Amino acid sequence: MTRYSAVPANPDRSASARGSYLRVSFKNTRETAQAVNGWNLKKAQQYLDQVLDHKRAIPFRRFNSSIGRTGQGKEFGTDKARWPAKSVKFIQDLLKNAESNAEVCIFFHKKSSGKKTMKRSRQMFLG
Repeated sequence: MTRYSAVPANPDRSASARGSYLRVSFKNTRETAQAVNGWNLKKAQQYLDQVLDHKRAIPFRRFNSSIGRTGQGKEFGTDKARWPAKSVKFIQDLLKNAESNAEVCIFFHKKSSGKKTMKRSRQMFLG
């Protein structure tokens, strides 16, 4: 079993799912996971389906420096919001995986870290 950064208060009534080294923007994924943090599983899945249909939007609170404004963000108290389809599909897959691990699930913790990068070598001109 893998180690998670947070432990649920009631492990009998919760489930975990994890993904690593994924080809998805961690900033968009962090905002998407924060939007459904603490929600019931069915409510979170319904919300993410509405985001893919552009009926509701994901509010951007931390990584929002060059984000356009939309009226759909007003329900969350912000006007900066987007519809990150790739991150939403990734979170939907994680929720489906967590659903198969438990009967009752509440999404309570999120962690999104950047992918592993290779160090670039710089050519040094000596002389």
